[in-house]
Amino acid sequence: MHWGNTVAVGFREIWAHKFRSVLTMLGIILGVSSLVAMSALIKGMENGMKEALIALGGLDKVLLRDQEIPVHQHHLADQAVGRTIHDVYALKNSAPLIRLVSPEMALERVQFTRRGKSVRPSEFVGVWPAVLQMNLHELKHGRFFTDLDEDNANSVCVIGTGIRDELFGSPEETGCEIVPLGEKVLINNMPFTIVGMFAHYESENERKRREFAQAQPNPGATNGVARRRGSGDRGRSGWAFWRKNYTAYVPLNTMWVRFRSASGSSGIPDPRLSDIDLKVASLELLEPALQQARNVLMITHHGIEDFTFQTQEGAVENIHTAIHNARMSGGIISAISLLVGGIGIMNIMLASITERIREIGIRKAIGATTSAIFLQILIESVVIALIGGVAGLAMSYGMVHLLAVLSPTDNTPVITLEAMLVAFSFSACVGIVAGLIPAFKAARLDPIQALRYD
Repeated sequence: MHWGNTVAVGFREIWAHKFRSVLTMLGIILGVSSLVAMSALIKGMENGMKEALIALGGLDKVLLRDQEIPVHQHHLADQAVGRTIHDVYALKNSAPLIRLVSPEMALERVQFTRRGKSVRPSEFVGVWPAVLQMNLHELKHGRFFTDLDEDNANSVCVIGTGIRDELFGSPEETGCEIVPLGEKVLINNMPFTIVGMFAHYESENERKRREFAQAQPNPGATNGVARRRGSGDRGRSGWAFWRKNYTAYVPLNTMWVRFRSASGSSGIPDPRLSDIDLKVASLELLEPALQQARNVLMITHHGIEDFTFQTQEGAVENIHTAIHNARMSGGIISAISLLVGGIGIMNIMLASITERIREIGIRKAIGATTSAIFLQILIESVVIALIGGVAGLAMSYGMVHLLAVLSPTDNTPVITLEAMLVAFSFSACVGIVAGLIPAFKAARLDPIQALRYD
C-alpha cells in the first residue's frame, strides 16, 4: 500500500464533503484552541506571580515573624521581649550565614498632606539603608538616609512615585516629571522634608500598555489604555508594584522618637520592631542559616521561642500549587472538548462507511486487503483530526487576543510551544482512537454482502 495515495484519498474524501468535514472538525478546533488559550492565560498568570515575588525581595528573603509562645513556655509570657533592635545587632554580629538584616518599624493609619491634597501610603516604615537591597528598591532621585539622619532623628523621608503623583501631580497631568526634592509634606500633621524618590515600578504588562498608549497619535483615543502612572495595577501581580510605588520611608530612629514615643506607657520610644527581614548568604545554605539565626535569637529572647521564620519557599510552593490546579482544571475541560470532537469524528466516519459500502466491497473484490481497508479509514480519521488541530492552533491566537480584550487580566497571556505541541498531539490521538471502531467495521465487511448493498 502506498501511503501517499492513502493520504490523498483521505483528503479527497474530506474535500468531497466539505461542509460535513468542517462541522466534524469543529469539536477538535475548539478543543485545541481552548487548550492552548487556557495554557497561555495560566502561563501569563505564573509569570506575573513570579515577577511580583521577585519585586518584593526575591527568593533569598526571609521574614522574622512573631508567633504564639509555646504551651510549655506560657509561664514565661511576661518575659517575652518580642523583636527588638538587640536582635538585629546580634544577628549582624553572630550569624555569618545571614548576609543582610533590615529592621522595620511600621506605622498604620498615616496620612500625607500638602496644600489640600492627601494620600495614604501603602507602607510607612522606619528603616535602615539596608532596606534598599532587601526590598530591591532603586533610588532614582535624591539620596537615602545618612547616619546623621538616624542619630538626630531628622524629619526626612523618601517616597515612591505614587505618593508624588497624588501630592504634586503625575507626569501625565503636568506634562513633565516632577521631582519634589526639598519639598515639605505633612505626615500626620508633622512637617517632613522629601530627600529622595524611588524609581517608578511597573509590571511587564503595565509597561507594554503604557508604551502602547504613548505610541498612539491621539492619546485620548486609546479607550483607557493609558492609566494614571501612579495608580499602578492592583491585580494579583500588579499589587506588588503598586505597593512599592506608594511606599514611604523615614529613618528608623525618627519613627521611634516622633511617632512611637507616645505609644509607650512611660512616654519613651517603644523598642519593639514591626518586622525584621533577613537575606541568607546562599539559597543552598538556607536551612543552616535559619538554624544559625534561631540559635542567636534564642539567646536574645532568653530561651523563649516567640518567633518564627517565613521563607519565600512557601510562596513559591503556593504559586506552583495554584498553577498546577489551574492547569489540571483547564486541561480537563479542554480534554472533554476534544473527546466530544472525537465522538463527532467517529460518528461521521461510521456514516461515511455506510455510504461507501459498495466502494469498499469493490476494492476488496479486486484485491484490497483487510489491513489496507483498515488503514484507509483510520488515516482518513487522523487526517480530519490533524487538519482540525492545525486550524485550532491558528484559532488559538485569535482566542487569546479576544479573551485579553473581553476579560483583561493583570498579565499578558503567553502562548508556549509546549502547549501547542501537547494540544496537537492530543488531536492526533483523538483522531486515532475515534477512527478505530469505524476502521474495524469497514475492514470486516464481507465483499459479497457489500456488493449487494444498495
